[in-house]
Amino acid sequence: MTNGENASTLEQLNASTSAKRYRPFAFSRIYAITINTVTELTRLKVFYVLLIFGLVLIGSSIFMAQFSFQQEFQILKDVSLGAISLFTSLLAIVATARLLPQDIEDRTLYTILAKPVPRFEYVLGKITGVLLLLAISTVVMGGAFLLVLYTREQAVLHTTLRQMSGAPPDQIADALRVIRSSAFNIDILPGIVIIYLKACLLAALTLFVSTFATSNIFTIVVMAFIYFIAHLQATAREYWLQEHGSGLITRVFLAVVALFFPDLQAFNLVDDIVAGTAISLTLFAKTAVLGIFYTTIYTLLATFVFYGKEL
Repeated sequence: MTNGENASTLEQLNASTSAKRYRPFAFSRIYAITINTVTELTRLKVFYVLLIFGLVLIGSSIFMAQFSFQQEFQILKDVSLGAISLFTSLLAIVATARLLPQDIEDRTLYTILAKPVPRFEYVLGKITGVLLLLAISTVVMGGAFLLVLYTREQAVLHTTLRQMSGAPPDQIADALRVIRSSAFNIDILPGIVIIYLKACLLAALTLFVSTFATSNIFTIVVMAFIYFIAHLQATAREYWLQEHGSGLITRVFLAVVALFFPDLQAFNLVDDIVAGTAISLTLFAKTAVLGIFYTTIYTLLATFVFYGKEL
């Protein structure tokens, strides 16, 4: 963080703490930390590298399929949604891992807490800033994906109309309906929401790890380990239940494992979207609640550890 950023942060916090009567909890202080966090993260080169990489991957997916339009749309959705998921996950881990260590290194943290700003507000402001940045990135990449999908859909529609210019109207209408149903379905939107919630979960978990980590590199390494283990958690759980039964001790053990290694595979709805399988409201609600629950729990754990951290 530069000296200019430090000054901006302190000015905002000074304005929010200059009231005649000190309040133990103030949204103005959280807002100041949130905006500063977003500003700080958007100035990172890695943010633009990942964003450009994701957008290029989404844009290039339009040239990756030279098959039937059904296969082309499937590949476009698979590549684009996969790029959004990968980008948001990497951004959530890399961006969050540097927040606390960087503020400690720059000694900005000590100045903020001396305002005084409660540690809970500091943690909440930081995680809110990351989640806001992830939301902006998801909207940008999701918009680019939908634009590419719409462009290809219109191109296929025009080609089909030209090739079927002499066909009966009913046959043309059926062909156009098949193309539109293959290109866009309403389940794409909840799929993108679930991708965002997965990134939120990873950001909160990264913040929790960073509260007791010694450096941002250590946090990233630990999160990379957790990320891969969490994607295999469901398979490992099924194997464990088959081998050891489903007794109370086994379930308690699996619950503890699930707390530190959330089932990230549960957030992978891309295959269902690509295959055209409808995402039920029950499945969406269950997955969304799971993401919000994990994000809340990890944020509270991060706050608890941060309160006991010696600075």
